[in-house]
Amino acid sequence: MADVSDPKIDEAYQDVRADKSETNWLLLDYEVGAISPWYLEFVITTGMQNDRSDKLKLTSTGTGGLAELREALSDDKASFAYARVAYSNDKESTREKFILVVWIGPQCKVMRKAKACPSFASAFLRVLIRVLLLLLAIPSCLISVHTSDVKTALRVYSIEVAAREKDDLNEDPIVVRLRKVRFITSSTTYCP
Repeated sequence: MADVSDPKIDEAYQDVRADKSETNWLLLDYEVGAISPWYLEFVITTGMQNDRSDKLKLTSTGTGGLAELREALSDDKASFAYARVAYSNDKESTREKFILVVWIGPQCKVMRKAKACPSFASAFLRVLIRVLLLLLAIPSCLISVHTSDVKTALRVYSIEVAAREKDDLNEDPIVVRLRKVRFITSSTTYCP
């Protein structure tokens, strides 16, 4: 399970959702966990993500929309983002909808991909990874789907965007998808 208990995550989520706030996106990354000092130094020096941590932390927020969010993403990380997207259907009105972004950078490590995104790992790959973990004496409980845990913290959104390249976050195709959405993903909310 991913740990999304950091109160800063909920504060940023509420800020993005607030009508009067200029903040329109937030980014969550995996925290550097309890690891040996030499590995910690390596992770910090190289900027690489620690695959051993399942705790997510708020990395950044912004007011520059999807263009700014794209620049904040790292190619070697798996991250989660939440964004407010404003668009107009005509000259008179503007709509705002929210998206959940599951970012798997093109150079992200295989284990992090498997943890972050359920569609990444096929049944065969999951079995293969479990066998390898057993051979390496690593608990198989590390194979988890963190996206569902993130959805409990960032709960109200219209669409989920699975992004593998930064171009997957171009605004025009996302707005096309948002225009087709009538319902938002939430346990009790309907969007006409």
